[in-house]
This record gives sequence, structure tokens and C-alpha cells, in this order.
Amino acid sequence: MATSEDTPFSLRSLEDELTCSICLSPFDCPVTIPCGHNFCRSCLLATWKEAYSCPQCRTHFSTKPELKKNTVLSTVVETFNLRSNKSDVCLLGEDQEAELKDVIRCDTCMEAEASQTCLTCMASFCEEHLRPHRENPNFAVHQLSEPVRDLSQRICTDHHKLMELFCKQHVRPICSLCLQLDHKGCPFTSPEEQRTLKECELRDKMSLLEGKIEKSETVMFQMNDAQSKLKAAAAKRKATLAAVYEQVRDILAQEESKAQNEVDHELEIGQTKLRDLEMKLTDNSAKMRKAKEDINCLLSSSQTLAFLKTSFNLPKVTKFEPNMPQINLDSKKVTATLAFAGALKVHLTEILEQPVETRLPITKPGEKSAPVSTPASTGNTRSKSRPPRSRRPASPPIQPYFQPFPVSHFHHMGPHSAWHMSNQCAHGMSPGYNRGRSAFPGKETKKATTPKSTKDMMGKMNLGRSMENLLAAVQLSQKPEQATTPKSTEDMMGKRKLGSSMENLLAAVQLSQKPETSNIPSNITSAEKRSDLLKYGTALTLDPKTAHRRIILSEEFTKASVTDEQENYPNCPQRFAVCSQVLTSQSFSRGRHYWEVRLSCNNFIGIGLAYRSIDRKGPNSRLGRNAQSWCVEWFNVKLSAWHNSSETVLANVNPKRVGVLLDLEGGVVTFYNVSDRAYPFHCFALPFTEAVFPAFWMFSSGSSISLCKLE
Repeated sequence: MATSEDTPFSLRSLEDELTCSICLSPFDCPVTIPCGHNFCRSCLLATWKEAYSCPQCRTHFSTKPELKKNTVLSTVVETFNLRSNKSDVCLLGEDQEAELKDVIRCDTCMEAEASQTCLTCMASFCEEHLRPHRENPNFAVHQLSEPVRDLSQRICTDHHKLMELFCKQHVRPICSLCLQLDHKGCPFTSPEEQRTLKECELRDKMSLLEGKIEKSETVMFQMNDAQSKLKAAAAKRKATLAAVYEQVRDILAQEESKAQNEVDHELEIGQTKLRDLEMKLTDNSAKMRKAKEDINCLLSSSQTLAFLKTSFNLPKVTKFEPNMPQINLDSKKVTATLAFAGALKVHLTEILEQPVETRLPITKPGEKSAPVSTPASTGNTRSKSRPPRSRRPASPPIQPYFQPFPVSHFHHMGPHSAWHMSNQCAHGMSPGYNRGRSAFPGKETKKATTPKSTKDMMGKMNLGRSMENLLAAVQLSQKPEQATTPKSTEDMMGKRKLGSSMENLLAAVQLSQKPETSNIPSNITSAEKRSDLLKYGTALTLDPKTAHRRIILSEEFTKASVTDEQENYPNCPQRFAVCSQVLTSQSFSRGRHYWEVRLSCNNFIGIGLAYRSIDRKGPNSRLGRNAQSWCVEWFNVKLSAWHNSSETVLANVNPKRVGVLLDLEGGVVTFYNVSDRAYPFHCFALPFTEAVFPAFWMFSSGSSISLCKLE
């Protein structure tokens, strides 16, 4: 007799206690850790890769605990497995017995399985006892059917006859006597016909339900897709806003650096004057001390006749009257810099105090800005430092710093997308801006303007556009072309109050030449899931035969660093001799390949591709300066794309990790800023006439790149 512990219910309750919480299976070589929890040895070691903590209670261990097999628990698990197998066998026997009970037996012999049921005799027969029905003509009129288990359900309880009809009016099966007595005049049909009609009706309802379910699932899928798109769009907009504000911070940081340099320059001038004066006074003091010593020497021999004959003249330096010079830092340039900083702070504060909807409405070219009523304009009081709007000179009309591209270039964000705005704002120019042309389409950049044209231009400026003008003017050049300001303009600017000083500076700034911006292809303007790129992941190693002597390879040829001292590498024709560059040992001629590179800094580093035929010794061997290589290059604070000595300036995304997707079938290589997702920032269309090698250029000492392990 089985004990209570052997029942399936008890075994199930015991199974929960003998199950590993990692693999959810009975323990296999169980071990116990210091916190008291048990796990399979292999499962626990698989989770302990970097840190050592309990997967169940998260208790952290500073060192790896010693793991020993729990022999008692192992014995219990073995016993449980044996009893579970026995219970499974018992359950299988019960199922077979139940199946035997479900078999319909012959009503004559009660042993053999029935093959058919006679609805006339109301009995089931096996093949042996069914012979009279098949061979005797007297049984030819009997109705045979498939074996029926419960024949009593087909017998009319009132007349004890077979219910071979179905009443449509009362919706119930009836016999022939019911049709003549109780259901006389009722419409009727056969059970088979009624069954067919019922099946068709239910199938129609099932089809309707399936259609509704499918439509509901389609709508739910579309909702999930819309939710994912909303999240992706929100992430893109957040990234765009972060990029724009980062650019604004960079602009302000550059302006702050320039202002600090002006103060440092004035400090250097003042210190130079003081040092020169100090050297002169030191020299004068030395000469006067020498004269003092000579006089003391003469006085010591005053009793001699020679003393009476001597004469002494004071040095000329005694005529110089030492005075403390008036030196300060309040030069015209430093004062103007401080005034500009104060005016910029006031103006930005006024703009940021307004609602977002009323800040600098940007219209299409040729349209006028709609008047916007702000809290500052609705009141009757005006700031004392700001003259009335009608009296203040306006800023010159500057072309908006972005123009709508064709819709095909930005199909997922629209022609006025924030991404497009940030890209053009980063370059400080409109999309039609070309080398040697100003930001105003159709007009060449001029070095200076006449007094009348300057006055007219400043008279048309709108205060609401001043921030836009600042972005367009300051970003366009790192070293603006110096323009001569007419005297009348200087007089006019000198009379303006502090509140409009920023407008004056903007009116005087001249736009300089800048390389042509990049037309970003439409197929890389959306971020991609990093997991979608990792399926093309390729492991790379750096080729020591190609490394320049200033490059040190480490970490199993996956890291390259730049040093000031040249390494003693052997001479070989593959080594770069002029530019500090290195290629990988792997090359690609077909398929798709993806790799990631970690940058130590975003300064004087290039990442790209090169043919094997690239020059190794000449001055044109640098990546992108020949027809055999392509690269994206961070040079100081500028990011550019180079090929065949042609430069395309890009928006500097300052990535810490760069992903490269090489699609040789499509003829495209794409560069990504990799973080939580992969954000593409440039691509090249390559001819791929031969195998290409991943290539890297580094210049600054201490800079390094590392080939990442893709997981």
C-alpha cells in the first residue's frame, strides 16, 4: 500500500522545494551558498561572471564562496526522481484503464468491441454478431450507424420509440408517435439535417468571431507599433534638443573663452609694462647704489690732499622721478566684452521668461512673422535700460539658418524636422550655403558696407529674430573676417543703450566662408536598434605590419595608442611611414559586417576604410586624402568626412563609441553614434572595386582607439 508521501499531490508540493530557481528544474549537483539558498552548481557558476551575489536574495559576496555538493539534498532529489517516475507509471495505467472503459462493448457477447449499432434493435453488435443484420434479408430494413454509447438518450421517454425526427417549432427531437399526437402540424426535419443546419450556423458565427479577433489583434499590433514609433520619435526629439542645446553651450563656451582671453591679453600687457618699469627702476637703483658707494669711499679718505682735488657728479638716473603707473584692465575691448555678456544675459532672460509658443516664431522665407503679444509688450511700463521699440535700431534681416529639404530626404520627420534644424544650426548656414557664398542665397559675402547701407540694414532688424541671428552669425566662422565699420555706424552704435548692444554686435558681424555641408541621405536619418546591427557583428584585430612607428598595439592587437617615441618595428612594405595610421588584419569583399570602436577622446582621430592599394609612404597616404580611402575625422572641435581630398563638414556628435556598418552588397558604409541605440551621422557610397580594410588615424599623443567586443 502506498504511503501518503507517494501521492501525486505530495510529490508536486515536494517538487517546488527541490527545484533550482535558475533553471526551474530539479537540482543537478546541488550546492549551498553562505546565505542558505541552494542552486545547481553549473547554473550558479554561469551567473557568476563578474560579481558574486545570490540570484535569489541578491546578497553580495566580496570573494567567490567555496562551493561544495550538498549530499543530503542530492539524496532527497534522487529519491524524489524515483518516486516521480513510479507515480507517472501509475497515472499512465489509470489512463489506459479509463480508455478501456470508454470502449463500447457488444450487447450480445459483452466482450468484443462493438463495430456498429442498430437503431431498430436498439443494440450494439460486434462483427460476429452483426452477421444476421448483414446476411439475413429480414434485417435489411434495420438502420445501422456508428457505435452509440448511450442509446437511452435516443429513446422517447413518453412512447419508448426511437426519436428519428426533430421538431423545429419546439426545438427538440421527437419520435413518430409524438409527431402524430403531441406535435401534430409542427414543422419537422431529420436530426441529420438539423445537425447540418446547426453546424453551418455555428461555423458562420465562428467565422465572424475569427474576423473580429483578427481585426482586434491587427489594431492591437498597430497600437503597439504606434507606441514604439512614439517612443522612438520622442527619443529622437530629445536627442535633437540635447544636440541643439549642446551646440548653444559650445557657442557660449567659445564666447566665454574669447572674453577670458581678452582679459588675459590685457593682463599680459599690464604685467609687461610693470615688468619693464621694474627693470628700469632696478637698474636705476643699482647705479645710484654704486654712486653711493663711491661717495662713501671718497668720504673715508677726506683727510688726504687727493680728496680736495676730486670731483663727483651724480648719475643721470637721479633726474628720473619714480611714480606708480596707472594700469588697469578697463580697456575698450574688455569693457565691450563685459557689456556684451551683460546684454546677452538680459536678452536671454527676457526670451526665456516668455512662453515657449511665443519664442522666436520662425516662418518660411518670404512670410512675415505674426505679431506676438507677450507679457512685456502688454504692460504700459518699459525697462529703463531699453528704449521704445520704435526708436531702437533693428537688426539686419538674416536668412533663417535652416531651409526645408525635399520631403524624400526627411520622410519620417517632415521638412521642418528638429533634426534638420539642429544639423543646419550646427553648421550655421542654410542648405544652399556653398563655399565662397554668404548665408544669403544669391548674394556674395562683402567685406564692408557703406554707412547708408549699414543704417538701412540695421533699421530693418526685428528684435524677435536677434537670437536666431546670433546663432547664424557666431557659428558660421571660428575666425570671422574683420570688417571696417564706417564712422557714422560707430557713432550710431556708440549712442545706443546697453539693452540693444547685442543687436549692434550682430549687425557688425560678417559671415565668412565655410566648407560645404553634408546632404545626409534619407536612409540613415533614423536611429536603429543596436541588436539589429549586432547580428552582423565581426571580430577585428589590428595588423602590426601596417602600424606606424608612433602607434603602440596592445590588448591582443585590439587597442592602438599614440606615443611621442617611435617603436622599433621591423621595416616592411605594408607599414605606414608618414601618417600615424594602422589597418586591421581582416579585409572584406562581400556580405555585411559591423564593428564598434571606443574613442579615448574626440580630437585628432579618424575612422574609415581603405583599399590594400593605399599609399603607405607618400604625403597623400593619410585617410581620405586619396581615392583609395574614406574616413570620418575629428580634427580639434570639427568633424568632417573625407574622400579623395574632398572635405564635407558634419555636425559634431562627440560620440564615445562609434559603430560602422559595411554593406558591400548595397555599396554603403554607415557610421553610427552608439549609446542605447545607434544614431547614424554619415554614410559613404563606395564602388568596392577591391577588398576593403577597416582603417584608423590618430595624431595626438595619448590618444587611443579600442576595437569593442560585441555581445
